[in-house]
Amino acid sequence: MKALFFSLFLLSSLVIYPQMDTEVYLVDIKKDENKTLKLSNPINISNNEGYDSQPYFYDENTIIFSSERDGYPDIRKYHLDSQQAFFINSTKLGGEYSPQRIPNSNDVSAVRLDSDGKQAIYKYDYVSGENTMLIKDFVVAYPTWYNKSTLISSVIINDSLHLYKSDVKKGKNYFITKQTGRSIHKIPNSKLISFTKRVGKSWQVWSLNPNSLKTEKIVNIDNSQDVCWLPNGILLIASGNRLLQFNPKKDTTPTLFHEFKNKIDNISRITVNNNGTKLAMVAEKSPETLAQEQLDAYNNRDIEAFLKPFANDVKIYTFPNTLDYIGKDEMRKRYGTKFKEVTDLNALVTSRVVKGNIVIDEELVTANGHKFTAVAIYEMNNGKITSVRFIR
Repeated sequence: MKALFFSLFLLSSLVIYPQMDTEVYLVDIKKDENKTLKLSNPINISNNEGYDSQPYFYDENTIIFSSERDGYPDIRKYHLDSQQAFFINSTKLGGEYSPQRIPNSNDVSAVRLDSDGKQAIYKYDYVSGENTMLIKDFVVAYPTWYNKSTLISSVIINDSLHLYKSDVKKGKNYFITKQTGRSIHKIPNSKLISFTKRVGKSWQVWSLNPNSLKTEKIVNIDNSQDVCWLPNGILLIASGNRLLQFNPKKDTTPTLFHEFKNKIDNISRITVNNNGTKLAMVAEKSPETLAQEQLDAYNNRDIEAFLKPFANDVKIYTFPNTLDYIGKDEMRKRYGTKFKEVTDLNALVTSRVVKGNIVIDEELVTANGHKFTAVAIYEMNNGKITSVRFIR
């Protein structure tokens, strides 16, 4: 996992997110009876332990994204018709990020980070997975194709991200601005590109004319970092478990577009297909979902399913701060034995409180013919349960 953690350091605006467990979701976009766009039917299309991120619509029936396999993310494709996913490459000592279709080509580009720390953007044959470096000696982090020879990307320079235009055929790079982010998209019905830029402690969305290199501010998005555009020119902004909307032609501030009230949390990396009928996004499972998953597995005495929602270095306490043990290995020993020996083991939640990334369950526990009450306080971070405090 060392290479994965290092890559996340480089590719997450210079912030480490160890043990990230994210999933890629596909959501329907439809108009209601009032011709208002509505989101519905979120489906987890990655269903994979670990890091899944950066979806991109290869065509109307195919999504490509980065998906962890054996400790490294490779390029995976998902077919909407068959609802099946396949890997198109296998890099043994490195990982791929930000896969995108190269314009006027069947091939895919992706940022690759090798285990020795070398990072660059490569072209991958869509069928064979064979790769070729596109830009030498240039540490591309977040790219978007403007046309088949022009790449707009945030590039790692020293300890920050700078926006560049790259002429891939001529091998020339043109500096645009500093302190940029990871969300770069074509603006519909225009010849412009949008990018995110950090100003002070907040993020903003700007436009770029790739020909003149002129930039112009569009809107403040505060702490949000991920945006995309609907075909009608509406900007969508990811914010927690919500998507906000902003119409540059008439709005002054973003407003609520949709709130996901169940299962989905910390939305990022959003994108929409060309005809505006599907949205793909990255999200973590909600704290309540993680708490319920481990509870269901506990009652089924399924040790593998029980351990899955927990971080590898989960900390178990007796309330308030007496550390009992650390890690899933020790948890496996303790609960594995309990699941085998206690045949009537069951926990019934009599009360649940969810506050941010904290879930507090009051439980009626049955074990070996006895019943007793207990309280479990779960803390979640990066899509995993990172600590539990028991009050017995």
